[in-house]
Amino acid sequence: MGTLVLIRHGQSQWNLDNRFTGWVDVPLTDAGRAEARRGAQLIRGVRFGHAFTSALQRARDTLRIVLDTIGQPDAPIEADQALNERHYGALQGLNKADTVKQYGEQQVHLWRRSYDIPPPKDTTEWNPEGISESLKDTAARTLPYFTTKILPLVAAGGRILVVAHGNSLRAIVMALDHLTKEQVLELNLATGAPIVYEIDAQGRVLNKTVHQLSPA
Repeated sequence: MGTLVLIRHGQSQWNLDNRFTGWVDVPLTDAGRAEARRGAQLIRGVRFGHAFTSALQRARDTLRIVLDTIGQPDAPIEADQALNERHYGALQGLNKADTVKQYGEQQVHLWRRSYDIPPPKDTTEWNPEGISESLKDTAARTLPYFTTKILPLVAAGGRILVVAHGNSLRAIVMALDHLTKEQVLELNLATGAPIVYEIDAQGRVLNKTVHQLSPA
């Protein structure tokens, strides 16, 4: 039996500013770093053989804080943009409340919470390539990486840590928990809080524990 721990990065500066972040590489806040340390305390008893993270600094820095806090700074780390946050297209950099005023609450809700409707793809300062992803698109790049690189290590009995983002982790949880596309839209992952899976040799979930962070 293997152990898989999933952690969403701590609060970022644009989380605090209520802005769409996506692939923009913003740092953690002091509160986000504190969340990473509090989350690490909840998994101190797990000795990790390998850790995975995204290419974005808020996830990489959260991972480093977690590993330092639990006394495992030398754990092997692999970073890959397959674990990046969902790309929010032309919404990246915009304040969420201002976006609702501009486009209407219903339209913004569709962009944020639908499974297969991506945000606008217009080129902007924060999105010069004109990229945009729905949750379905995010899952299409995250899950192949997870199923080929990460899950086999867990199924072989490894203890694996993954620090990534709300939507890339939602895609992984959707697969592990066999959620429908309607169910995953209601799934919210708290920043810094570990989700611990025990998984058998066939990749089946035997047990799941969702931790809550202690108050700051």
